Amino acid sequence: MKEFFRLLKREFKLFIGNSTLRTVFFLAPVFYATLLGFVYKSGKVENTPVLVIDRDNTPLSNQLTEMLEDNKSIKVIRYLQEPLSIKDEVIKYEAAAVVIIPSKFEGDMLQKKYPEVNVYINTGNVLTANFATKGLQLTIGTFSAGASMKALQKAGMPASKAATQYEPFKTNYITLFNTTSNYLIFMWPAMLAVVLQQVILLAMAVSFAAEFQGGSFVKEYYRMRKWAFPTMLIKVIPIWVFSILIVGIYYFMHMIFKVPMPEGIFNFIILTAVFVSSASFLGVLISILIPDALKATQILMVIASPAFIISGFTWPLSAMPAFVQFIANIIPLTPFLQAFKILLIQKGSVELTFPYLKHLVILLIIYAVLGWIALKIKLWLTFRYVKPEAENKEDSFENIDE
Repeated sequence: MKEFFRLLKREFKLFIGNSTLRTVFFLAPVFYATLLGFVYKSGKVENTPVLVIDRDNTPLSNQLTEMLEDNKSIKVIRYLQEPLSIKDEVIKYEAAAVVIIPSKFEGDMLQKKYPEVNVYINTGNVLTANFATKGLQLTIGTFSAGASMKALQKAGMPASKAATQYEPFKTNYITLFNTTSNYLIFMWPAMLAVVLQQVILLAMAVSFAAEFQGGSFVKEYYRMRKWAFPTMLIKVIPIWVFSILIVGIYYFMHMIFKVPMPEGIFNFIILTAVFVSSASFLGVLISILIPDALKATQILMVIASPAFIISGFTWPLSAMPAFVQFIANIIPLTPFLQAFKILLIQKGSVELTFPYLKHLVILLIIYAVLGWIALKIKLWLTFRYVKPEAENKEDSFENIDE
């Protein structure tokens, strides 16, 4: 036990004394949380450029244009004459859509010839295209309904009856969860989890690999040669302790950017603890298997880089091939984000997160057991030819080269 605490103390000193680890583990989460917070601060895209080409230029077409201008989600750029190249104008102004009001628009409406307004959506950016489409559908639909009801009223039909004539039944669209479609609430907390996993994996990549590579493992861990799991704990406990600090910083950032906290805070703490533990044991496993610190870091970054994309948070897992789903399900971030979405965005009951918590626990056990087996073999291979006299050497606290 005395040797365990000596090495644990040494591990804390090594971690704090390594300027690269300090920068990556403490400054990177703060930097990314602040940067991404300001990126998504507005929450939604507003004043998206939309080109309106009015070939009619009559009171009705002007009314439609004015209604579009009143929509805060879009910014109308009006043309009374059609430009030489509409595509060039779209690219020039980064427009999300083009609305073309045909000639004889007002005349055809008055004669009930049902003119066609063509809307071209720029799907070069799917996000802005969706926001623009939603705004245009709302405004043009309102204008169309109003014009139809007005025509019926002119024919002598009462306003109440005209409304039911145009719309025989009423449809209410009620948004659930993230009701304001706030992108800050949707993306920012998830990206913080991505950063947390990455810094944990980066820190764990050099945990054992640096000791093997630097040659200090034999001298420092000789007395622990029969204790594989306690040796693993020596490496992960500092990461667990410092992760509490990072989560505390994230909580403070939530207050700064006014992002709501997840429902069931106690369950969220347990969920986060299991997530951090499973990610750290994954890092330990790779660090044991790959004795070169640089290669271990590269492999873990290959694992961590696409983790968010394949997590199912923005694109459903069911739409991915089976082998991609398999890869996603062995990365701790995937079940964590699914449970996190339930607690933060959907405000669901805690019981709904239990399958994902179970998934994380399974990953934790698997990586811990595999790490234990790998380290057990590594300890046997490392110390089988080491003479017992090495045990009597004085303990030293040499720093690992950074």
